[in-house]
Amino acid sequence: MSDLSDLRGSRFQDADMQGSRFTMVDLTGSTFRAVGFHGVVMRGVEITHSTIDGDVVDVVINGIDVAPLIEAELERRHPEKPLFRPTTADGFRQAWDVNEQLWAATVARARRLPPDLLHESVAEEWSFIQTLRHLAFASESWVARGILGVPSPWHPLSLPWDEMRPRPGVPHDRDARPTLDEALALRLEAMAVVRRVVDDLTDEQLDRTTEPLVGPGWPDEDATFPVREPLLVVLNEEWWHRRYAERDLTVLEARAGG
Repeated sequence: MSDLSDLRGSRFQDADMQGSRFTMVDLTGSTFRAVGFHGVVMRGVEITHSTIDGDVVDVVINGIDVAPLIEAELERRHPEKPLFRPTTADGFRQAWDVNEQLWAATVARARRLPPDLLHESVAEEWSFIQTLRHLAFASESWVARGILGVPSPWHPLSLPWDEMRPRPGVPHDRDARPTLDEALALRLEAMAVVRRVVDDLTDEQLDRTTEPLVGPGWPDEDATFPVREPLLVVLNEEWWHRRYAERDLTVLEARAGG
């Protein structure tokens, strides 16, 4: 590999590289965040000691679609996961019940750590408190705005995803450092909005199309969707981010013990 052009340490951000071709390229130690790999073809690649987190669908490795195998193993390790893909109103209520119980245990675990550690990042991921702020944003956006039609439901501490471009009226203070109780107050208020919606939900409402959204924000102005769609987005966010939080709490516990 000594004849390669030396581009080590390069950074590609906000770049459209669709249709690009990489041949004899060494990507050892590289990091990909918020990157789309749709329709990618890889031949003659070597992948070892690598970690992939994300939506894995229709991925064929050496002739085998590995996505169903991954999903089956996730469900074996986390038996509650199928509940987070409900199809009925009662199923959404059950999923939210389970979600509240799981997160209560995760928050109790976090409370045992020194407060400063809850602001620490693990492997450049969000801190525990940033995760709570982001989940508040997700519920505010998809349920308060998306389903209930509140034009601007966000609290100043609500946290969008890092790559979101600025939008009028949408907060994005990544560096704020609220206490755990302050972040939880925001989080629980947003969760209560979801609880009210699922408690009143009927099977007929799940396929009802929402009214077009008003004003700038997220989701986009004029967007509409079946009621079930925003609720599924929120459940997906809740399940994955709790899993990530539990993973990172293990690291933080080790730091506290050290």
